[in-house]
Amino acid sequence: MKLVADNTKNDNKVTKEERMVDYIQSIAVIEEAIEPFKEQKKALKQNYVENGWLTKEEMKMLTKAYKMIKDDVDLDQLLDMVETISKGV
Repeated sequence: MKLVADNTKNDNKVTKEERMVDYIQSIAVIEEAIEPFKEQKKALKQNYVENGWLTKEEMKMLTKAYKMIKDDVDLDQLLDMVETISKGV
């Protein structure tokens, strides 16, 4: 996959507008490239629900837990914040 932005040689000669166009074109290339993976992810979820292996809610919670692990979230700090917010809501 080749990204559009390739103006690094003459940085001072590239206008802001050209950078904006390059950025949007690069985003479009990336979005197009990841589309099949989005469909694959959707099919995987659907397969798990149809087979009764997991509910949508379980998958949602698993995904949140995975992201928290991946982002190295401090669970004690998170629980403290949840308790604080719960008192005010």
